[in-house]
Amino acid sequence: MRDVVAVVLAGGRGARLDPLTRDRAKPAVPFGGVYRIADFTLSNCVNSGLRRVLLLTQYKANSLDRHVNLGWHRFFCRDLGEWLDVLPPQQRVDESWYLGTADAVYQNIYSLEKAAPRLVVVLAGDHIYKMDYGALVAAHEASNADVTISALPVPRAAASEFGTLEVDASGRVRAFREKAADAPTMPDHPELCLASMGVYCFSWPFLLEQLQKDAHLSASRHDFGHDMLPAAVHTHNVHAFPFCDENRKRNAYWRDVGTIDAYYEANLDLIEVDPQLNLYDEQWPIRTYHPAYPPPKFVFAGEGPESRRGEATDSLVCPGAILSGGRATRSIIGPGVRINSFARVEESILFEGVDIGRHARVRRTIIDKDVRVPAGVEIGFDPEGDVARGLTVSPAGVTVVPKGYQFGDWSVPAQSSSFSSHETT
Repeated sequence: MRDVVAVVLAGGRGARLDPLTRDRAKPAVPFGGVYRIADFTLSNCVNSGLRRVLLLTQYKANSLDRHVNLGWHRFFCRDLGEWLDVLPPQQRVDESWYLGTADAVYQNIYSLEKAAPRLVVVLAGDHIYKMDYGALVAAHEASNADVTISALPVPRAAASEFGTLEVDASGRVRAFREKAADAPTMPDHPELCLASMGVYCFSWPFLLEQLQKDAHLSASRHDFGHDMLPAAVHTHNVHAFPFCDENRKRNAYWRDVGTIDAYYEANLDLIEVDPQLNLYDEQWPIRTYHPAYPPPKFVFAGEGPESRRGEATDSLVCPGAILSGGRATRSIIGPGVRINSFARVEESILFEGVDIGRHARVRRTIIDKDVRVPAGVEIGFDPEGDVARGLTVSPAGVTVVPKGYQFGDWSVPAQSSSFSSHETT
């Protein structure tokens, strides 16, 4: 793998994840409490032995750039020929922003030529999965392919959201359709289609030739899925690689968390008793930056359903969190979160630094960093009311409170308690 270079595409707008992407790129959105979405792809690179990585950023890249600088460069040693370079748009070959995935790689062709790779693995930086890219590289070389596309089965009803492959018995791709309504089904499974994961292994001479050719096609969208791969199927050796994850589960886990509902569901997958995505696998760790937070803390042990009790059940609770007489159920409690007395948090995701006031109730809600929820406020119980107050509510009814949101004149139910409003812990 020493002469293989990974290119991680991490510059998309992530518009469907708004408002979580108003201040950060999609790969920088927190996930699973302590991680960022990009950590999964970068961990796959490190665990696979891919130690020469180009991370291409574009929109709202400051948060991701800071995260990589704080937590990721320590895993790479330049003296050993290893590096993780963050590359913003440089306009070396054009004066435009990236026009598509192929154009993003083409505009950084100088960095690739300087690295002189034998193979180039192109990866999306905004998917949640665990994969050994070494197996992809081995399959690519065994088939003598020009490009190998990682693929997995998806239900036919969802196929229009992906690039889909038609493959023969030898694994060679005979047709590639990007987000087509008439996607071909798998021969033995008419209810399934074979979908591209956006994970490609290219032979470098082929990639260089195709990028240069595509750059001069005025009608092209300069995208791998829309343009380069559908054309290459008819002229070159294109193979499919069946996705096999590193979770050691029967069903491979891969999620595109491109919408609020998909993001919410993937997070809550983690709190299951035996989740498909195993974060506790010592053989395939997910790495990230860990700030110096103290351990989580739970205080007050009142008895009864309405008592002052600090507890969390069926939840992930991150370092620095304090449940001071408040309760969380089926939730992800981020670093430095505080849940104050008599507050209730259910099926929700709280980002770093969120403060939930006394007697507040939060249900099926994502709350962005450092938001302070006033005492007695209820979120997620009245979707129409949440929208009227300027919050986003997803099609599945998940409320999102954006970073910097001010609650203003939210009506607060009257509360009665013998405790003072000042938290003692």
